[in-house]
Amino acid sequence: MIRTILHVDMDAFYASVEQRDRPELRGRPVIVGASPGGRGVVSAASYEARRFGVHSAMPIGRAARLCPGAAFLPVDRDKYARVSREIMAILADFTPLLEPLSIDEAFLDVTDSRALFGPGEAIAAEIKRRIGGEICLTASVGAAANKFVAKVASDLRKPDGLVVVPPGREAEFLAPLPIARLWGVGAVTERALGAMGIRTIGQLAQVPGDRLATRFGASGAALRALARGEDDRPVEPFAPAKSMGAEETFDADHRDLALLHATLRAQAERIARELRAEGYAARVVTLKLRFADFSTLTRAHSGEPTQDGLTIYREASALLERLRLSQPVRLIGISAAGLGPAARGQLSLLGPDAVRRERLASALDRLQARFGEEAVLPASLVAPPGAPRKGVRRGGMEPRGGQSR
Repeated sequence: MIRTILHVDMDAFYASVEQRDRPELRGRPVIVGASPGGRGVVSAASYEARRFGVHSAMPIGRAARLCPGAAFLPVDRDKYARVSREIMAILADFTPLLEPLSIDEAFLDVTDSRALFGPGEAIAAEIKRRIGGEICLTASVGAAANKFVAKVASDLRKPDGLVVVPPGREAEFLAPLPIARLWGVGAVTERALGAMGIRTIGQLAQVPGDRLATRFGASGAALRALARGEDDRPVEPFAPAKSMGAEETFDADHRDLALLHATLRAQAERIARELRAEGYAARVVTLKLRFADFSTLTRAHSGEPTQDGLTIYREASALLERLRLSQPVRLIGISAAGLGPAARGQLSLLGPDAVRRERLASALDRLQARFGEEAVLPASLVAPPGAPRKGVRRGGMEPRGGQSR
Protein backbone atom coordinates (compact mmCIF):
# COMPACT_ATOMS: atom_id res chain seq x y z
CA MET A 1 0.00 0.00 0.00
CA ILE A 2 1.32 3.44 -0.92
CA ARG A 3 1.72 5.50 2.24
CA THR A 4 0.31 8.97 2.86
CA ILE A 5 2.57 11.04 5.11
CA LEU A 6 1.79 14.58 6.25
CA HIS A 7 4.24 17.11 7.64
CA VAL A 8 2.46 19.83 9.62
CA ASP A 9 4.54 22.93 10.35
CA MET A 10 3.20 25.94 12.24
CA ASP A 11 3.90 29.32 10.63
CA ALA A 12 6.30 31.58 12.60
CA PHE A 13 4.95 29.84 15.68
CA TYR A 14 6.19 31.96 18.59
CA ALA A 15 5.52 35.25 16.81
CA SER A 16 2.11 34.10 15.56
CA VAL A 17 1.03 33.12 19.08
CA GLU A 18 1.97 36.60 20.31
CA GLN A 19 0.08 38.28 17.47
CA ARG A 20 -2.96 36.12 18.22
CA ASP A 21 -2.92 37.05 21.90
CA ARG A 22 -2.15 40.75 21.40
CA PRO A 23 -4.38 42.21 18.68
CA GLU A 24 -2.37 45.44 18.58
CA LEU A 25 0.55 43.44 17.11
CA ARG A 26 -1.36 42.01 14.18
CA GLY A 27 0.06 43.23 10.89
CA ARG A 28 3.17 44.58 12.66
CA PRO A 29 6.69 43.14 12.59
CA VAL A 30 7.15 40.98 15.70
CA ILE A 31 10.48 39.54 16.83
CA VAL A 32 10.59 37.04 19.68
CA GLY A 33 13.89 36.49 21.44
CA ALA A 34 16.40 38.55 23.36
CA SER A 35 16.07 42.23 24.22
CA PRO A 36 16.97 44.43 21.21
CA GLY A 37 19.74 46.05 23.24
CA GLY A 38 21.16 42.68 24.26
CA ARG A 39 23.38 40.11 22.62
CA GLY A 40 21.14 37.08 22.17
CA VAL A 41 19.47 35.82 19.02
CA VAL A 42 16.08 35.84 17.31
CA SER A 43 13.94 32.85 18.27
CA ALA A 44 11.14 33.66 15.80
CA ALA A 45 10.18 36.48 13.46
CA SER A 46 6.75 37.23 12.07
CA TYR A 47 6.37 37.33 8.31
CA GLU A 48 6.10 41.12 8.51
CA ALA A 49 9.57 41.18 10.10
CA ARG A 50 10.97 38.73 7.57
CA ARG A 51 10.33 41.24 4.80
CA PHE A 52 13.11 43.30 6.39
CA GLY A 53 15.51 40.34 6.25
CA VAL A 54 15.06 39.19 9.85
CA HIS A 55 15.18 35.42 10.44
CA SER A 56 15.54 32.89 13.26
CA ALA A 57 18.98 32.56 14.89
CA MET A 58 20.04 36.02 13.67
CA PRO A 59 21.90 38.12 16.30
CA ILE A 60 19.29 40.30 17.95
CA GLY A 61 21.36 43.46 17.44
CA ARG A 62 21.36 42.96 13.68
CA ALA A 63 17.61 42.30 13.72
CA ALA A 64 17.09 45.59 15.56
CA ARG A 65 19.10 47.44 12.93
CA LEU A 66 17.20 45.82 10.05
CA CYS A 67 13.77 46.34 11.61
CA PRO A 68 13.93 49.04 14.32
CA GLY A 69 10.15 49.48 14.35
CA ALA A 70 9.45 45.85 15.31
CA ALA A 71 7.86 44.77 18.57
CA PHE A 72 10.53 42.86 20.49
CA LEU A 73 9.11 40.29 22.91
CA PRO A 74 10.71 37.80 25.31
CA VAL A 75 10.31 34.07 24.79
CA ASP A 76 7.35 32.69 26.79
CA ARG A 77 8.11 28.97 26.61
CA ASP A 78 5.35 27.91 29.00
CA LYS A 79 2.70 29.57 26.85
CA TYR A 80 4.08 28.14 23.60
CA ALA A 81 4.22 24.67 25.16
CA ARG A 82 0.53 24.93 26.15
CA VAL A 83 -0.46 25.93 22.62
CA SER A 84 1.71 23.13 21.20
CA ARG A 85 -0.15 20.57 23.31
CA GLU A 86 -3.46 21.84 21.95
CA ILE A 87 -2.17 21.50 18.37
CA MET A 88 -0.79 18.01 18.93
CA ALA A 89 -4.14 16.96 20.40
CA ILE A 90 -5.85 17.98 17.16
CA LEU A 91 -3.32 16.01 15.10
CA ALA A 92 -3.80 12.95 17.29
CA ASP A 93 -7.51 12.93 16.38
CA PHE A 94 -6.53 11.85 12.86
CA THR A 95 -4.00 9.08 13.58
CA PRO A 96 -2.10 7.47 16.44
CA LEU A 97 0.97 7.48 14.16
CA LEU A 98 2.05 10.97 15.19
CA GLU A 99 5.75 11.91 15.49
CA PRO A 100 6.37 15.38 16.95
CA LEU A 101 9.66 16.82 15.72
CA SER A 102 9.63 19.92 17.87
CA ILE A 103 7.22 22.23 19.63
CA ASP A 104 5.73 23.40 16.32
CA GLU A 105 5.96 20.56 13.77
CA ALA A 106 5.10 16.89 13.40
CA PHE A 107 4.85 13.99 10.96
CA LEU A 108 1.62 12.01 10.63
CA ASP A 109 1.13 8.67 8.86
CA VAL A 110 -2.51 8.85 7.74
CA THR A 111 -2.39 5.82 5.42
CA ASP A 112 -4.98 3.88 7.41
CA SER A 113 -6.92 7.05 8.25
CA ARG A 114 -7.93 7.52 4.62
CA ALA A 115 -10.81 5.07 5.09
CA LEU A 116 -12.30 7.41 7.72
CA PHE A 117 -11.30 10.88 6.58
CA GLY A 118 -10.70 10.65 2.83
CA PRO A 119 -7.51 11.17 0.81
CA GLY A 120 -4.40 12.82 2.19
CA GLU A 121 -5.21 16.23 0.72
CA ALA A 122 -8.63 16.22 2.41
CA ILE A 123 -7.09 15.25 5.75
CA ALA A 124 -4.48 18.00 5.42
CA ALA A 125 -7.15 20.58 4.62
CA GLU A 126 -9.24 19.50 7.61
CA ILE A 127 -6.22 19.73 9.92
CA LYS A 128 -5.56 23.26 8.71
CA ARG A 129 -9.23 24.17 9.18
CA ARG A 130 -9.31 22.88 12.74
CA ILE A 131 -6.05 24.57 13.74
CA GLY A 132 -7.35 27.82 12.29
CA GLY A 133 -10.79 27.51 13.88
CA GLU A 134 -9.81 26.15 17.30
CA ILE A 135 -6.32 27.59 17.86
CA CYS A 136 -6.59 30.71 15.65
CA LEU A 137 -3.22 30.04 14.01
CA THR A 138 -2.12 28.96 10.54
CA ALA A 139 -0.15 25.87 9.60
CA SER A 140 1.55 24.78 6.39
CA VAL A 141 1.18 21.14 5.39
CA GLY A 142 3.01 18.90 2.94
CA ALA A 143 1.50 15.59 1.81
CA ALA A 144 3.53 12.88 0.07
CA ALA A 145 4.35 9.19 0.11
CA ASN A 146 7.35 9.65 2.43
CA LYS A 147 8.67 11.86 5.22
CA PHE A 148 11.40 13.70 3.35
CA VAL A 149 9.25 14.81 0.44
CA ALA A 150 6.38 15.79 2.79
CA LYS A 151 8.72 17.99 4.81
CA VAL A 152 10.12 19.72 1.74
CA ALA A 153 6.57 20.26 0.44
CA SER A 154 5.37 21.90 3.67
CA ASP A 155 8.05 24.57 3.38
CA LEU A 156 7.39 25.66 -0.20
CA ARG A 157 4.27 27.82 0.15
CA LYS A 158 4.51 29.30 3.62
CA PRO A 159 2.58 30.74 5.29
CA ASP A 160 -0.74 28.85 5.31
CA GLY A 161 0.32 26.54 2.47
CA LEU A 162 -0.82 23.10 1.36
CA VAL A 163 1.37 21.21 -1.13
CA VAL A 164 0.53 17.68 -2.29
CA VAL A 165 3.10 15.54 -4.14
CA PRO A 166 1.36 12.65 -5.97
CA PRO A 167 2.94 9.20 -5.58
CA GLY A 168 5.48 8.52 -8.32
CA ARG A 169 6.14 12.25 -8.89
CA GLU A 170 8.67 12.69 -6.06
CA ALA A 171 11.80 12.99 -8.23
CA GLU A 172 10.04 15.35 -10.63
CA PHE A 173 8.89 17.53 -7.72
CA LEU A 174 12.37 17.71 -6.19
CA ALA A 175 14.39 18.13 -9.39
CA PRO A 176 14.35 21.96 -9.76
CA LEU A 177 14.95 22.69 -6.07
CA PRO A 178 18.37 23.86 -4.83
CA ILE A 179 20.65 21.23 -3.42
CA ALA A 180 20.56 22.88 0.02
CA ARG A 181 17.00 21.54 0.45
CA LEU A 182 18.36 18.03 0.96
CA TRP A 183 18.73 16.74 4.49
CA GLY A 184 22.40 16.40 5.31
CA VAL A 185 23.58 19.11 2.91
CA GLY A 186 25.19 21.85 4.95
CA ALA A 187 27.48 24.64 3.78
CA VAL A 188 30.52 22.36 3.38
CA THR A 189 28.69 19.67 1.40
CA GLU A 190 26.93 22.30 -0.70
CA ARG A 191 30.29 23.79 -1.69
CA ALA A 192 31.69 20.34 -2.49
CA LEU A 193 28.70 19.51 -4.69
CA GLY A 194 28.93 22.92 -6.34
CA ALA A 195 32.54 22.18 -7.23
CA MET A 196 31.23 19.08 -9.04
CA GLY A 197 28.76 21.26 -10.99
CA ILE A 198 25.77 20.07 -8.94
CA ARG A 199 23.42 22.85 -7.86
CA THR A 200 19.95 21.30 -8.03
CA ILE A 201 18.48 18.13 -6.56
CA GLY A 202 17.72 16.88 -10.06
CA GLN A 203 21.36 17.17 -11.08
CA LEU A 204 22.42 15.17 -8.03
CA ALA A 205 19.90 12.44 -8.82
CA GLN A 206 21.62 11.88 -12.17
CA VAL A 207 25.13 11.44 -10.76
CA PRO A 208 26.34 7.80 -10.77
CA GLY A 209 26.33 6.30 -7.31
CA ASP A 210 29.98 5.17 -7.46
CA ARG A 211 31.10 8.74 -8.18
CA LEU A 212 29.25 10.03 -5.11
CA ALA A 213 30.59 7.17 -2.99
CA THR A 214 34.14 8.03 -4.02
CA ARG A 215 33.66 11.67 -2.98
CA PHE A 216 31.35 11.37 0.06
CA GLY A 217 31.61 7.77 1.22
CA ALA A 218 28.50 6.08 2.61
CA SER A 219 26.64 9.39 2.87
CA GLY A 220 26.82 9.75 -0.91
CA ALA A 221 24.34 6.90 -1.41
CA ALA A 222 21.97 8.42 1.15
CA LEU A 223 22.08 11.81 -0.60
CA ARG A 224 21.40 10.22 -3.98
CA ALA A 225 18.43 8.28 -2.60
CA LEU A 226 16.89 11.43 -1.16
CA ALA A 227 17.50 13.29 -4.42
CA ARG A 228 15.49 10.58 -6.19
CA GLY A 229 12.66 11.00 -3.66
CA GLU A 230 13.35 7.71 -1.88
CA ASP A 231 12.79 7.57 1.88
CA ASP A 232 11.33 4.50 3.59
CA ARG A 233 11.66 5.65 7.21
CA PRO A 234 8.49 5.06 9.23
CA VAL A 235 6.68 7.67 11.29
CA GLU A 236 7.72 6.85 14.84
CA PRO A 237 5.22 7.94 17.49
CA PHE A 238 6.53 8.85 20.92
CA ALA A 239 10.15 8.84 19.77
CA PRO A 240 12.40 9.75 22.72
CA ALA A 241 14.22 13.05 22.80
CA LYS A 242 17.71 12.98 21.31
CA SER A 243 19.11 15.65 23.62
CA MET A 244 18.26 18.35 26.12
CA GLY A 245 20.22 21.54 26.54
CA ALA A 246 20.49 25.09 27.78
CA GLU A 247 22.68 27.96 26.69
CA GLU A 248 23.11 31.58 27.72
CA THR A 249 24.54 34.69 26.08
CA PHE A 250 26.46 37.18 28.20
CA ASP A 251 25.82 40.92 28.08
CA ALA A 252 29.54 41.46 27.53
CA ASP A 253 32.28 39.12 26.28
CA HIS A 254 34.55 38.08 29.16
CA ARG A 255 37.04 35.54 30.54
CA ASP A 256 35.65 35.41 34.10
CA LEU A 257 36.00 31.73 34.99
CA ALA A 258 33.92 32.11 38.15
CA LEU A 259 30.99 33.43 36.12
CA LEU A 260 31.41 30.71 33.51
CA HIS A 261 31.33 28.01 36.17
CA ALA A 262 28.33 29.57 37.92
CA THR A 263 26.48 29.68 34.61
CA LEU A 264 27.27 26.02 33.92
CA ARG A 265 26.06 25.10 37.41
CA ALA A 266 22.67 26.74 36.82
CA GLN A 267 22.35 25.18 33.36
CA ALA A 268 23.21 21.73 34.70
CA GLU A 269 20.46 21.99 37.33
CA ARG A 270 17.88 23.05 34.73
CA ILE A 271 18.81 20.17 32.43
CA ALA A 272 18.76 17.70 35.31
CA ARG A 273 15.26 18.81 36.32
CA GLU A 274 14.05 18.28 32.77
CA LEU A 275 15.70 14.85 32.59
CA ARG A 276 14.04 13.77 35.85
CA ALA A 277 10.67 15.17 34.82
CA GLU A 278 10.69 13.09 31.63
CA GLY A 279 12.29 9.99 33.11
CA TYR A 280 15.57 10.13 31.17
CA ALA A 281 19.23 9.76 32.06
CA ALA A 282 22.02 11.10 29.85
CA ARG A 283 25.32 9.43 28.95
CA VAL A 284 26.93 12.29 27.01
CA VAL A 285 27.54 15.84 28.27
CA THR A 286 28.63 18.44 25.71
CA LEU A 287 30.07 21.87 26.48
CA LYS A 288 29.53 24.64 23.94
CA LEU A 289 31.43 27.94 23.82
CA ARG A 290 30.98 30.79 21.38
CA PHE A 291 33.71 33.42 21.36
CA ALA A 292 33.83 37.12 20.63
CA ASP A 293 34.52 36.50 16.92
CA PHE A 294 31.45 34.17 16.77
CA SER A 295 33.61 31.07 16.33
CA THR A 296 32.11 28.09 18.19
CA LEU A 297 33.82 25.23 20.00
CA THR A 298 32.29 22.06 21.46
CA ARG A 299 33.76 19.36 23.67
CA ALA A 300 31.98 16.20 24.87
CA HIS A 301 32.39 13.58 27.58
CA SER A 302 30.73 10.16 27.75
CA GLY A 303 30.13 8.45 31.07
CA GLU A 304 27.58 6.57 33.13
CA PRO A 305 23.92 7.58 32.61
CA THR A 306 22.92 10.39 34.97
CA GLN A 307 20.11 12.78 35.75
CA ASP A 308 22.00 14.47 38.58
CA GLY A 309 22.75 18.18 38.21
CA LEU A 310 25.99 18.07 40.16
CA THR A 311 27.33 15.22 38.01
CA ILE A 312 26.41 17.03 34.80
CA TYR A 313 28.05 20.21 36.10
CA ARG A 314 31.25 18.41 37.10
CA GLU A 315 31.59 16.84 33.66
CA ALA A 316 30.99 20.16 31.88
CA SER A 317 33.29 21.97 34.30
CA ALA A 318 36.09 19.47 33.67
CA LEU A 319 35.73 20.06 29.92
CA LEU A 320 35.97 23.82 30.49
CA GLU A 321 39.06 23.48 32.68
CA ARG A 322 40.89 21.66 29.89
CA LEU A 323 40.43 24.58 27.49
CA ARG A 324 42.65 27.58 27.01
CA LEU A 325 40.43 30.62 26.48
CA SER A 326 42.26 32.38 23.68
CA GLN A 327 39.60 35.10 23.49
CA PRO A 328 36.60 36.32 25.51
CA VAL A 329 33.48 34.16 25.71
CA ARG A 330 30.17 35.37 24.28
CA LEU A 331 27.94 32.32 24.91
CA ILE A 332 28.19 29.16 26.98
CA GLY A 333 25.92 26.12 27.04
CA ILE A 334 25.51 22.48 27.98
CA SER A 335 23.63 19.71 26.21
CA ALA A 336 22.86 16.23 27.51
CA ALA A 337 22.56 13.44 24.94
CA GLY A 338 22.66 9.67 24.71
CA LEU A 339 19.32 9.63 26.51
CA GLY A 340 17.79 6.46 27.89
CA PRO A 341 15.31 5.45 30.57
CA ALA A 342 16.42 6.37 34.07
CA ALA A 343 17.20 3.40 36.33
CA ARG A 344 14.39 3.97 38.78
CA GLY A 345 14.18 1.82 41.89
CA GLN A 346 17.84 0.78 41.80
CA LEU A 347 19.24 3.02 44.53
CA SER A 348 20.88 0.00 46.14
CA LEU A 349 23.26 -0.16 43.17
CA LEU A 350 24.48 3.40 43.71
CA GLY A 351 27.05 4.76 46.12
CA PRO A 352 25.87 6.51 49.30
CA ASP A 353 26.56 10.01 47.94
CA ALA A 354 24.62 9.30 44.73
CA VAL A 355 21.70 7.91 46.73
CA ARG A 356 21.55 11.03 48.89
CA ARG A 357 21.75 13.33 45.87
CA GLU A 358 18.99 11.45 44.03
CA ARG A 359 16.67 11.62 47.03
CA LEU A 360 17.51 15.28 47.59
CA ALA A 361 16.89 16.07 43.91
CA SER A 362 13.44 14.47 44.08
CA ALA A 363 12.57 16.56 47.12
CA LEU A 364 13.84 19.75 45.46
CA ASP A 365 11.84 18.99 42.32
CA ARG A 366 8.67 18.85 44.41
CA LEU A 367 9.49 22.15 46.13
CA GLN A 368 10.34 23.92 42.87
CA ALA A 369 7.21 22.58 41.18
CA ARG A 370 5.16 24.14 43.97
CA PHE A 371 7.06 27.37 44.67
CA GLY A 372 9.06 28.05 41.46
CA GLU A 373 12.57 27.38 40.20
CA GLU A 374 14.14 30.08 42.39
CA ALA A 375 12.66 28.68 45.61
CA VAL A 376 15.64 26.41 46.34
CA LEU A 377 19.05 26.82 44.70
CA PRO A 378 22.56 25.46 45.20
CA ALA A 379 24.45 27.81 47.55
CA SER A 380 26.93 28.66 44.78
CA LEU A 381 24.10 30.24 42.76
CA VAL A 382 22.73 32.48 45.52
CA ALA A 383 23.99 36.05 45.19
CA PRO A 384 24.65 38.14 48.30
CA PRO A 385 21.79 40.44 49.34
CA GLY A 386 21.64 43.49 47.13
CA ALA A 387 24.08 42.02 44.61
CA PRO A 388 22.16 39.95 42.03
CA ARG A 389 24.22 37.97 39.57
CA LYS A 390 24.61 40.06 36.43
CA GLY A 391 25.79 39.53 32.91
CA VAL A 392 23.80 36.43 32.04
CA ARG A 393 20.58 36.24 30.08
CA ARG A 394 18.70 33.22 31.30
CA GLY A 395 17.47 30.83 28.65
CA GLY A 396 15.13 27.89 28.86
CA MET A 397 15.50 24.45 27.40
CA GLU A 398 16.36 24.42 23.72
CA PRO A 399 13.59 23.43 21.30
CA ARG A 400 14.03 19.91 20.05
CA GLY A 401 14.22 20.21 16.31
CA GLY A 402 15.22 23.63 15.40
CA GLN A 403 13.94 27.12 15.10
CA SER A 404 10.34 28.20 14.65
CA ARG A 405 9.60 28.75 10.99
